[in-house]
Amino acid sequence: MAKRKKLTKGQNRRINANLSSKLKNEKEQWQDDELGEQQPGLVISRFGQHADVEDEAGNIYRCNIRRTVKSLVCGDRVVWRLGKETQHSINGVIEAVHERKTELSRPDVYDGLKPIAANIDQIFIVSSILPAFNADIIDRYLVATELTGIEPVIVLNKIDLVTDKEEQDRISKQLTLYKSIGYQIIEISNKTGAGIDNIRARLDNRVSIFVGQSGVGKSTLVNSLMPGLDLLTKQVSDNSGLGQHTTTVARLYHIQNCGSLIDSPGIREFGLWHLTPEQVDAGFIEFQPFFGHCKFRDCKHQNDPGCALVAAVDEGQINPVRFASYQRILASLDGNKLTSRFQ
Repeated sequence: MAKRKKLTKGQNRRINANLSSKLKNEKEQWQDDELGEQQPGLVISRFGQHADVEDEAGNIYRCNIRRTVKSLVCGDRVVWRLGKETQHSINGVIEAVHERKTELSRPDVYDGLKPIAANIDQIFIVSSILPAFNADIIDRYLVATELTGIEPVIVLNKIDLVTDKEEQDRISKQLTLYKSIGYQIIEISNKTGAGIDNIRARLDNRVSIFVGQSGVGKSTLVNSLMPGLDLLTKQVSDNSGLGQHTTTVARLYHIQNCGSLIDSPGIREFGLWHLTPEQVDAGFIEFQPFFGHCKFRDCKHQNDPGCALVAAVDEGQINPVRFASYQRILASLDGNKLTSRFQ
């Protein structure tokens, strides 16, 4: 028999920590006679094996999650029970999750598509004049949002910084293109306050999320809509008794006299490397009448003879700028070997 390899101090420490965690979880399991009646709740945030749940009165409780609950994310509607006594700073147990209206996920190399938030009504795609207005980035976000079934709204921030007439005309032309496709555009300035009321009006009675590259002003926009966000975070943390929450996880906030906003670094930016070409096709909604009419079934929509999309561009039925963006996205998929993990 081979001699068993001696474990290092670090390995022993990790084993003991895992064992301690398992024993703690066993102690925190609730018995039926220790719990109140079932009631509806809203998941405000998920933390490993626990979640913060809001009851119908607006109170927030930290809860265990039953092992029968396979997936739980911020925004989920749940059935939960409040404990008659608090155990280890835990107030109750989540027992079931209602079917999701929508689901927002991000690609993960190890877990495939990983759910991040649920029951979102709209996604604000935030772009800006600076560092640079990039229509290709907007197109990539539109592809991602179209696949979720969640309504996208394009927000152009820092409009007060447009000084060059040529640049102004270029941006205006691109925004007009998106409007003609059917997307709503909101132009704003955090500095002057222009357009902020239009954002606030769109938030009413909806659950929303902001996405966009770094530097476009997402955080400033969120602070404009919720100036007391830091105070709210501290208050919730004090109620749970488990320390302040950070933005490393998705969290839902209610905006006073308005709707709700989910904030999370995990869903501010979308990757497309997990998509198939057919999924990219679905993200360009104005191209749909032309798919399926190419001469060859395996048409790549590049320089293929008899391509219906190329013909539509030549006839002015598809905008050449959008078509070029579509081709660039398809080309970026070819060089990514990780795509196969999601097929």
